[in-house]
Amino acid sequence: MTVPFTLDRLNALPAAGFVAAVGDVFEHAPWVAAAAAGRRPFATVAALHAAMLDAVRAAPPAEQLAFICAHPELGSRVKRADITADSQAEQGSLGLDRLSEEEFVRFSRLNAAYREKFGFPFIICVRRHTRDSILQNFERRLAHNENDERRTALDEIGLITRLRLVAKVDGPGRPKTDGQLSTHVLDALDGIPAQGVKISLYEIGASARGLLVQTATNADGRTDKPLLTDAPLRIGTYEMTFDMGEYFASRGRAASFLGTVPVRFAIAEPEAHYHVPLLTTPFGYTTYRGS
Repeated sequence: MTVPFTLDRLNALPAAGFVAAVGDVFEHAPWVAAAAAGRRPFATVAALHAAMLDAVRAAPPAEQLAFICAHPELGSRVKRADITADSQAEQGSLGLDRLSEEEFVRFSRLNAAYREKFGFPFIICVRRHTRDSILQNFERRLAHNENDERRTALDEIGLITRLRLVAKVDGPGRPKTDGQLSTHVLDALDGIPAQGVKISLYEIGASARGLLVQTATNADGRTDKPLLTDAPLRIGTYEMTFDMGEYFASRGRAASFLGTVPVRFAIAEPEAHYHVPLLTTPFGYTTYRGS
């Protein structure tokens, strides 16, 4: 991905140019970039992001609340002209702009309950969550008090803006924002990598099972590229299926006990590397979280 600005260039820009370059990272708040501009030069992209977050946390309570309130609700069908392109893309990436009627009713109920209790919208970094995870967080956070929720909202804004800033700025010390999911299939009977095993990856939701990736293992028993990469892994439940029956049949072992092997697992760390290997014979298998 090509980013439009280098950190060196941002450090050298006049204040107005700096604000024009990164003023949209924080929702409807170019004043955040203006406050950070005076703290240049920044040695790292992480330091730039920290300075911008410091400006938000140091803002007077009323200004801070207005800033939080400028964020859109999740799953709203109201086509507001003031929703930024970044927010639209983030919600759209999870289908929150095209909810079913049942989902829309649930989101509407939670949005209303949350706003009534806290006086500002529920904020979460959508790109780090599945839809089920967002709903679980919605329910859990409704039990918080207002001070805790304001801190949580600012923490989530930090995660949202970290992703936005990394997409805009290249330079040393870029925060890690992506995770990776990989696998490795080993034929333990013959002691070789299992080549040609068909693999499917699904996201497992409360009401649906969605196919994310279909691929096959190469000569090393791995996939040519990670199953998920170049973005945060969404917090949630997943299932990887391995077509071991077809693999063993192709090697002349038609009496294989195994057919399709399902491995269901949870992802809780969006920026981590999850490795899910499979060690298998025609009659059994072992898996674990590797590295």
